[in-house]
Amino acid sequence: MVTVFVSHPSDKLDTYFGAKATRALGAIAEVRFNDAPGDLSLPALVAAARGCDALIAYRQTAAPDALFRDLPELFAFIRCAVDIRTVDVAAASAHGVLVTQASPGFVAAVAEWVVAVMIDLGRGIVRYAEAARANRPLAPFVGRELRGATLGVIGLGRIGAHLADLALAFGMRVLAATPQPIDDRGGRIRPVPLMELLAESDFVVCLAPAQADTDRLMNAAAFAAMRRGAFFVNAARGELVDDAALLAALDSGHLGGCALDVGRAPDQMPAPELVRHPRVIATPHIGGLTQPAIEHQALETVAQLTLLLEGEMPIGAVNPTHADRWRRWRDRQGDRGSSS
Repeated sequence: MVTVFVSHPSDKLDTYFGAKATRALGAIAEVRFNDAPGDLSLPALVAAARGCDALIAYRQTAAPDALFRDLPELFAFIRCAVDIRTVDVAAASAHGVLVTQASPGFVAAVAEWVVAVMIDLGRGIVRYAEAARANRPLAPFVGRELRGATLGVIGLGRIGAHLADLALAFGMRVLAATPQPIDDRGGRIRPVPLMELLAESDFVVCLAPAQADTDRLMNAAAFAAMRRGAFFVNAARGELVDDAALLAALDSGHLGGCALDVGRAPDQMPAPELVRHPRVIATPHIGGLTQPAIEHQALETVAQLTLLLEGEMPIGAVNPTHADRWRRWRDRQGDRGSSS
């Protein structure tokens, strides 16, 4: 039986991997777990995973060249997340280690989080509740409906498209700034340049991928281009936003408010100075933290390992042509089977 190391911190295992996936993994492999309550340093990770055939990696587990070099038995690095930016794929390939990633099972969860915070931004539900608990009730103010408002979606991938469908069901007008061709839902989603989207939207939702050309996409010029009193929502990655520019736009009153589930603080957390701002709704990177979403990715890692043990390359393989260690392992299993 193969040996697998699961790098999720002990205090994150139940939440970000779950009992169902743990049981399924235990049925096909000898499993070792990270007993520490935090992320392991590289030396500690190497020591803990020594002798393992595969590593199922928490979303924060970095994988530099030294990891693949110092774990010569490792044939697969299986990321229990979509994001593999902290994985040196070129180094893994050079050492013959297969890298896989999970597919996004959090599409509905993140889209629903966005709808929830848009309603809250427009109606001030949390502000009313917090004020009442502090015994300083707010005077009622006129809220803003989603129906009839304009939603601008930056990045119309799977989450953006699902969000657009929800917005259309609410009676919103939907604009999209995205590089790829889109299904415009019979003309109900209008593709526009970014600056036009910013100027026309009541709610601007950032769902673009984090890459070189989107770094600080939402900067001082972008926030200045937004309608006065409009709301900004970031449910993508912290790297897309210039935090100082966002803070200035909030302090000046140009923005009506914003909601953040991601930021530039460690583990994609919103920055403390924004979390404390009275016009900000901030959550600790939990947009995709629902039972179906977590189980989707955790069980997918188990399914990927199962296919590898059966001698097949799984969907989600990032560098399949360089998986030399796995092929040698597979061939050894075949030799043992033919000699038995």
